Amino acid sequence: MIHTADNTTKRFLLGALALVLVLASPLPTTARTDRDIHVSLPPAIVYAEPPQLIVLPETYVYVVPDLEMDVFFYDGWWWRPWEGRWYRSRSYDTGWSDYNGVPTFYREIPSTWRNDYREHRWRGHRWDIQPIPHQQVQQNWSSWEKNRHWEKQHTWGVQDLQIRPQSGQPDRQMHPQIRPQSGQPDRQMQPQNSRKNLNSQGNQQKAKPGNQGHKKN
Repeated sequence: MIHTADNTTKRFLLGALALVLVLASPLPTTARTDRDIHVSLPPAIVYAEPPQLIVLPETYVYVVPDLEMDVFFYDGWWWRPWEGRWYRSRSYDTGWSDYNGVPTFYREIPSTWRNDYREHRWRGHRWDIQPIPHQQVQQNWSSWEKNRHWEKQHTWGVQDLQIRPQSGQPDRQMHPQIRPQSGQPDRQMQPQNSRKNLNSQGNQQKAKPGNQGHKKN
């Protein structure tokens, strides 16, 4: 009787273990399937030759202008939207990964930039567009932005463009109104002080004849 009970216990344990393995095995497959459905990568872009970019005026965002789809370069990354999501990569033709949300630079780009590119105009001004090899952009984008390169290069090639102040940066129109720092004379106040001194001297001179006349009386 004891031997029969041991066999029954062993069979029960083996059956329970097999059931656990059967229930657990589909879980990784299901997780992979869900990820493939909800986050799929965009198709590869076929380039006839290495892309050239242009810089969009008033920004440090670069774009491949002659593609039907949007491909941007900003902050060391290549960016592209696809089926309502955004993807980025360190390379322009491979290695795309899902990006959660909309990149901040995209909010500064006007929706009419393609028409502006075709017409060579930006905000009503002539736009002399200069294509840039992608290697040059990838090597210099950081120093260009730090040194405000495109402001100095004829304002992005846009004729008579009045640069609009960006958020977080001082308004260039306000610079002439900045007061001198402490320890430096306020040049605007000197003429006023001089006028006050002249007025006080004039009052003293006017008072002298009156005093002399009083003594005579």
